[in-house]
Amino acid sequence: MKKLFVYMLAGLLMFGTPPIWAEADILQKQIQFKKGTSGTTVSGKIKGHETLDYQLRAKAGQTMTVDFKAGKGAAYFNILPPGSDTALFIGSSSGNHFNEKLPADGVYTIRLYLMGGAKDGNKTVNYSLKINLPISGGSK
Repeated sequence: MKKLFVYMLAGLLMFGTPPIWAEADILQKQIQFKKGTSGTTVSGKIKGHETLDYQLRAKAGQTMTVDFKAGKGAAYFNILPPGSDTALFIGSSSGNHFNEKLPADGVYTIRLYLMGGAKDGNKTVNYSLKINLPISGGSK
């Protein structure tokens, strides 16, 4: 009986738990502005290994502004262009403010994440994300 328990425990450890290096799922949220507006502010909490993707549609030539504020902890955001996982803005090295003309039409992703002790310590960090995307900045 004891041997059976040991084999079952070994099997669970080998096959029943996900590897520690597995990435957490990415939670996706759509950004839509209220009619007649060109911006919005979203806020919430991010914890540990979570990744939050805020997605919005934009046109080439529009100027997008993103301002990110976070509570205590190493919280950052990246901007991903349509169809790519290669960031055109990396918050951990460029700061909490993005203001640039967009290079292509499509769905842009604002990816929020934690690093360092906040991520590894499974900390919860409050955040506020202000997004502005004026229509007048688009190309024709």
